[in-house]
Amino acid sequence: MSAWPGFWTHVPEPDRLALREVIAQLLKTGVIVGESGRDLQLFRLAREYEREIAEYLAVLSLELYPDSNQPILQARPIPGECALTAKFTKDETLVILTLWRLDDETRMESITEKVLVTANDLDTRLRLYFEKIEPPSPSHLDRILIRLRQRKLIQYRKNDDRFGDSDIEILPTLARTIPFENAEAWQQYANLFHEPAANPETAAGPPLTA
Repeated sequence: MSAWPGFWTHVPEPDRLALREVIAQLLKTGVIVGESGRDLQLFRLAREYEREIAEYLAVLSLELYPDSNQPILQARPIPGECALTAKFTKDETLVILTLWRLDDETRMESITEKVLVTANDLDTRLRLYFEKIEPPSPSHLDRILIRLRQRKLIQYRKNDDRFGDSDIEILPTLARTIPFENAEAWQQYANLFHEPAANPETAAGPPLTA
């Protein structure tokens, strides 16, 4: 095994392998969701070494953000400082924007811990918000949702018999990863997808980065 860093010599030997795994997961996906199994073990260890992890991530201009209501620990890039950002395609951006709006509207209407929608709900709102843009096909939408699940922005359970009934839980990490201040700020960005562009490659608006 590679050498253990000298600034963490106080970490007991039994915790070191798991702490490596915590750091790797935070750098790879940006999030640890400690619901069960190994993820729950990693989440508990991460909370135990929260100060150490936060100081490590600060070197990379990443902010460690613990959720006060759910077992979620998120590493968020500091805008304008962090070079470790993921870039989404335009289709992924449209889906993320739609999910953000669904999440925002649901939380404005009622106090809820979980925001649950179906693939049909998502498709309907996508067509409503971006009526001039051809929405992704079911198979393409499935691939997009899988990537967003890998990024820990959603929980996604595909219904193989009826794709439209597939369950999507919008995690709080999505709003923190794409931090629009309010619906007006969201609308300003979404409007860019309705404006004609001289360059066909940018006609669908700018993709998000996170």
